[in-house]
Amino acid sequence: MEDFDGLNLDNSSTDQLESLIAREWLDVNHIGGFASSTVAGLNTRKYHGLLVAAVSPPVRRMVLLSRVEETVVCDGWSAPLACNEYPNSIYPRGDQSLRAFSYEPFPRWAYQGQGWTIEKSVQMISGQNTVVLSYSLLAGDSATAVELQLRPLFALRGIHDMTYQWNNPLVVDEIGPGQHRIVPTGRTPEVFFSHEGVFEPDAHWYLNTIYRREQERGYGGLEDLWNAGVVRWSLTPGQTVHFICSADPIDFQRSLYLVDQQGRTATAVLNNTAQNPITKALLRAADQFVLSVPRPDGQASEYVAAQYHWSPPSPRYSLLGFCGLFLVPRRFADARTYLVGMLDRLVEGVLPSAFAENGGPALYHGVDTSLWYVNAIYQYLQYTGDIDTVRQFLLDGVLQIIHWYNEGTTLGIHAEVDGLLETNQPGVPTTWMNAQADGWVVTPRGGKAVEINALWYNAVRIAAELTERFGRFDRSEELTRLASAIKSSFNIKFWNQAAGCCYDVIDAVGADPSVRPNQLLAISLPFPVLSTNRFDAVLEKVRVDLLTPYGPRTLSPKDHNYRGVYAGDVVSRDRAHHQGSVFPWLLGPLVTAYVKINGRGAGARHEAEQFLLPCLKHLQTTGQGQLCELFDGDAPHRPGGAIAAAISVAEIQRCYVEDVMNILPEPRPAVAAAGVAKVPVK
Repeated sequence: MEDFDGLNLDNSSTDQLESLIAREWLDVNHIGGFASSTVAGLNTRKYHGLLVAAVSPPVRRMVLLSRVEETVVCDGWSAPLACNEYPNSIYPRGDQSLRAFSYEPFPRWAYQGQGWTIEKSVQMISGQNTVVLSYSLLAGDSATAVELQLRPLFALRGIHDMTYQWNNPLVVDEIGPGQHRIVPTGRTPEVFFSHEGVFEPDAHWYLNTIYRREQERGYGGLEDLWNAGVVRWSLTPGQTVHFICSADPIDFQRSLYLVDQQGRTATAVLNNTAQNPITKALLRAADQFVLSVPRPDGQASEYVAAQYHWSPPSPRYSLLGFCGLFLVPRRFADARTYLVGMLDRLVEGVLPSAFAENGGPALYHGVDTSLWYVNAIYQYLQYTGDIDTVRQFLLDGVLQIIHWYNEGTTLGIHAEVDGLLETNQPGVPTTWMNAQADGWVVTPRGGKAVEINALWYNAVRIAAELTERFGRFDRSEELTRLASAIKSSFNIKFWNQAAGCCYDVIDAVGADPSVRPNQLLAISLPFPVLSTNRFDAVLEKVRVDLLTPYGPRTLSPKDHNYRGVYAGDVVSRDRAHHQGSVFPWLLGPLVTAYVKINGRGAGARHEAEQFLLPCLKHLQTTGQGQLCELFDGDAPHRPGGAIAAAISVAEIQRCYVEDVMNILPEPRPAVAAAGVAKVPVK
């Protein structure tokens, strides 16, 4: 167990069990599927499972293999490795044998009992809906037989659904030595499992599994799981055995080869001591969100998983986090594929904000998605200098967006005579603060929102730069005039002199003085719309009224609408979602604004790093290699929402590398933002 650099455990107290249950691990297959549970192996969410498959990648996800129940039998004594919660009981208590856990390079556990030590690992196969569970007997008395028993427990249902016992039987066919198939029914899919042990059919139901996090969230949290039987192995010291489960027929040896290669690659990256350990952790976390889905033509489509576990891919979040997900990790080919592919989804200047989990039509609910797309193109050009792709494929899309947004399009998007952008779609929250419960828009921001107009100005300036670069001078001059009008109007109408910061929204009724972090984008974007003499005041206002160790709150605690705890049923959580909760991704704009104001010297960058340290610590400890969606606004700032959020990781990675480490792309002629120094990429 000397190579376990994660949790090392010495006892099995109730406090320790609660700590293990609070820590959730994640492994992904890069086509939308994943494996995830708690360190104790106790599923606390209906989204937990050892095989959550993307049936139509990257969506239509199904929880196929919920968990396994393992038992070690040695010298007549039985010891469980598994852990589960039933009404008024936690049984079995495999946590009592757990001695160590590490989430990298993939999830691994070390269990120990009288006369035996076993290491367990879980690995998803990249590009397949397949999971491989491996068990190695590290130590044992060669004279004493050690038997491992494994009972797979299947849910066989959609990711948001629950399974309950029914009368019609489920059938397992043996299709070859160690190869089994669960026959599909009208309500369950076909599933395969394979092993090198002995399988004894013994089908029955495990009733009343409790998912405590679902109950806390106001949802149903009781499920029945189906067990097909038991797999048995007799182990000798040094032996490793495997259990494989898949949505497709299994090539056993090929699967073992693939996970071995993945493990070698992951270990090599992990052991590369030339890398900063923080950047290694961030790169690993970011990689889990980037999905590459094969197409019939042999090519692949790029997607970004917005969050784990429940959210489908989201263009809004992939474009907001584009630099941290694609460019900082130097995934330039993937970045190009993503940007070019998104143009097929452009409808009257608007890109979808999210894809549908059921595979249905994409959702066009975001005014900001297209504006983040223009910003992503600008970042891509700065990092790659790929002028040809921008000229041949991307520029016309940029100009379509500017045209439709200026003239008027869906979601009530249009530019007013003052140049400022307005959006107003009744019943639809069109900004990133989009919490909604039963038709109630929790944070109504219809009108002229501050970050939307910061993005609008940024997009127009980028379009002006590009058209000038490509010799379309009349269009460039027109766009430059529009940008000047936007900036002038913004600084006249959005500035709240009394508060020393920006209004959040301007509408027909007046100006909303709510102090929110959205105004940071008026400073942090490549082309800031706010007058530079106001930068200091905004940053100080955010620092005093909003800042917590994990990032800015979404609303000042002084506001009567502030909600500092994200908990309870869906309405209670939605009420707090953007009314006080802390979103780590906002540290990106905060840190970038800080170094713009204070310069890129070593002292300023050291101070900027201090903003990030609590989140970086969470990533490497409680977060088990990931950053959650949000934290409570009130101390002690408990983590909440999704356990892993793409924009949390992406923006912290971007600002850590660019603004703290000072590693920026080389300047590209005619596209580098004025006043921002650049240094060569290292």
